[in-house]
Amino acid sequence: MSKSCYHCGLPVEQSGSFTENVAGEEREFCCFGCQTVCQTIHNAGLQSFYQKTPEGKTLAPPPEAPSELKSYDLDEVQSDYVDTLDDVRTIHLLVEGIHCAACVWLIEHSLAKQQGVIAAEVNLTSKRLRLKWDNSVTALSVILHALGQIGYAAIPFDPETAEGILARKHRSLLYRMAFAGFAMMNLMWISIALYSGADQGEFRNWFHWISLLIATPTLLYAGYPFLRNAWLGLRRRYLTMDLPIAIGATATYCYSTYVTATGSVSGEVYFDTVVNFLFVILVGRYLEAISKREALSATRRLLELQPKLATVINDGQPKVVPIRSVKIGDLLLVKPGEKIPVDGVLVDGQSAVDESMLTGESLPVVKKLEDTVVAGSINGEGAFTVQAQQVLRNTALAKIVSLMEDAQASKAPIQCTADRIVPWFVVVTLSLAVITFIYWYQFDFEKALLAATSVLIITCPCAFGLATPMSVAVATGVGANNGILIKQGAALELLSQVTHFVFDKTGTLTEGKLRVVTIETTPEISDDKLLSMAASIEQRSEHGIAKAITEVASERGLDTLPITDFLSSPGQGVQAQFEKQHVIVGTQSWLSEQGIQGTEHWNQRVSELEQQGISCIFVAIEGVMSGLIGLADQLRSDAQAMVANLQQQDIAVTVLSGDRKSVVKTITASLGDVERQAEVLPKDKADVVRKLQQQGAIVAMVGDGVNDAPALIQADVGIALASGTDVSIESADIVLSHNELHKASEAKQLASRTLRTIRQNIVLSITYNIIMVPLAMMSLVSPLVAALTMPISSLLVIGNAARIRRFFKE
Repeated sequence: MSKSCYHCGLPVEQSGSFTENVAGEEREFCCFGCQTVCQTIHNAGLQSFYQKTPEGKTLAPPPEAPSELKSYDLDEVQSDYVDTLDDVRTIHLLVEGIHCAACVWLIEHSLAKQQGVIAAEVNLTSKRLRLKWDNSVTALSVILHALGQIGYAAIPFDPETAEGILARKHRSLLYRMAFAGFAMMNLMWISIALYSGADQGEFRNWFHWISLLIATPTLLYAGYPFLRNAWLGLRRRYLTMDLPIAIGATATYCYSTYVTATGSVSGEVYFDTVVNFLFVILVGRYLEAISKREALSATRRLLELQPKLATVINDGQPKVVPIRSVKIGDLLLVKPGEKIPVDGVLVDGQSAVDESMLTGESLPVVKKLEDTVVAGSINGEGAFTVQAQQVLRNTALAKIVSLMEDAQASKAPIQCTADRIVPWFVVVTLSLAVITFIYWYQFDFEKALLAATSVLIITCPCAFGLATPMSVAVATGVGANNGILIKQGAALELLSQVTHFVFDKTGTLTEGKLRVVTIETTPEISDDKLLSMAASIEQRSEHGIAKAITEVASERGLDTLPITDFLSSPGQGVQAQFEKQHVIVGTQSWLSEQGIQGTEHWNQRVSELEQQGISCIFVAIEGVMSGLIGLADQLRSDAQAMVANLQQQDIAVTVLSGDRKSVVKTITASLGDVERQAEVLPKDKADVVRKLQQQGAIVAMVGDGVNDAPALIQADVGIALASGTDVSIESADIVLSHNELHKASEAKQLASRTLRTIRQNIVLSITYNIIMVPLAMMSLVSPLVAALTMPISSLLVIGNAARIRRFFKE
């Protein structure tokens, strides 16, 4: 055996301490971590991992798990998980032990009492907690310790760690379910014997004691999660939904034990009932866990797009490193067929790249030198070198996943109402069980016990608690896969109620690619001279008009010259000193306000151009009109169909533009009967939205520019195109990542479908309780039947929510 670790190459301090048979050979390791990792690699069929390790290089040993919670207080540790290292921080925590809506209520209300906690939102479907806290007031370890005290273990969410923890949890649940199933099968034979007459013979007590021996470890092991959570809840003075199940199981078990121990001939034992309903409840929870994972598969698939390894070029030599080791500025080699690990720019080579996961475009996009590529997209047949510009949490892929996680963690108003109701379920359940027991106790103690147990088991708010978060989770996942990124669950509920859509014209309804189509000047100046002046002034502006003017100047080979005293008036124009001359470039009305002479002589020509959908920008030199530049844009190809779709849903449409009324009317003529508001300044767009809201409309604003940000914030729902500015995207509630305008109407339909599903789920869960609880109280439902129907109600809700995934296929 080697004296160095087979996995990481470090020296083995105590020979023989950690050994494993790997591929038929006895291998030695330096620690249990390396031994486990190597075993996992070989079990997964990834033995080639060791062949890909560079010759002479050793792998880093696996990091040790933090020995105490205080390690999570270090900024170096938190930097991988929090959004910022300021005093107020936000982190996603993976919480073990969450399984019902009562758990959500307990965690949120407990943390709300913690000093320094600003917000705590639990996602029931993904078992995640979105925590916002003031780090200067309370350390993260204190909050994690508080969670531990009420029975929930939490760690910062990491996709790889989360998958491992989730797998262990499912495996533990499977073991408990299998144990209960084995016990149930053995108890079934004893029950058959007792029901066949053995309860009257000499072997009666013998069968009872065997049943006790089988039921006791089943209750303690298979029923441990219910007993533990119920006890922790009682200790903290909170009633969890495990309490009714624990009471039902222990009460039935204790009565059966009493009958067995005393040898009573009048009473019956119900060990089989205890074991049976524990097994059925565990089966239900296991099926729920699988169904939830399937419903959240969209997020998981996006996470899987991020490669775990990257090939970094150091000193001309390629080296495979973990993705966390890659830094901005590193050069990475991407081979054919590989996923691109970072957002970056091509510095060598070219290839066709599949970006369908971000753009929705199925055809590969050819990438050449200085073109940008995004993490998660797939390289075609050529190899190329990428210089990293964004890594890990800052890539476009990571931001999409983050948006989905935030949306799934957030709560719609309808869910907040449901959460307030859920805690009362436990009180109502216990009350109904007591009433049932008291009533039937007058006639038959055993009947009273079983009827009360049925009530305890059957009334579960799991389905009610899953109604909203499950639907929101599926909707955000399917939306993201189809170019609709939803930031907040509340946006879905509001969007479903929208009655009025407001669109910015330039860059939203239109392609936003203004083109210079005409240049007209006075005899004193040439076209090229006027264009050169205008391009020099506009080079400092970010407006679409400025870009169109500078682009055509560049195409004509005209140089932009230095300017001074640059001033910009949003929505009106710009001015500066150019070669010691004062030059103004802007709208005709603005130039008139500036006292420019000769603007009225151009009125007829401007009118002719505007009838053709051409907008005019004027250039004045030293207070005198010198010419105009005509620019034209055209509607997006899907604009007409999108507006028609919205109008079919009885939704009013308004178009806002800073252009002249005649230009707006000409360009949007094909949209039909829509309201058009022209010559609207950027600062006035929010006022337009506000006025519509004052008239009772629920408004969705769709925009793409910096000047749309106030209106996006003012609107009930802000929708931004991903091609727009960072400011507009940050201000919006929904982002259309594929830059397809028809996605706006699809988002509205998806929202309506989601809210309809939520309402259906709430009706399903309430109907279940209205029907089953009275039956249980009338002693018409046994504990076993109650245990069967309880998870079925949750599965119906999950299945109904999963139907949202078919929305884009219909």
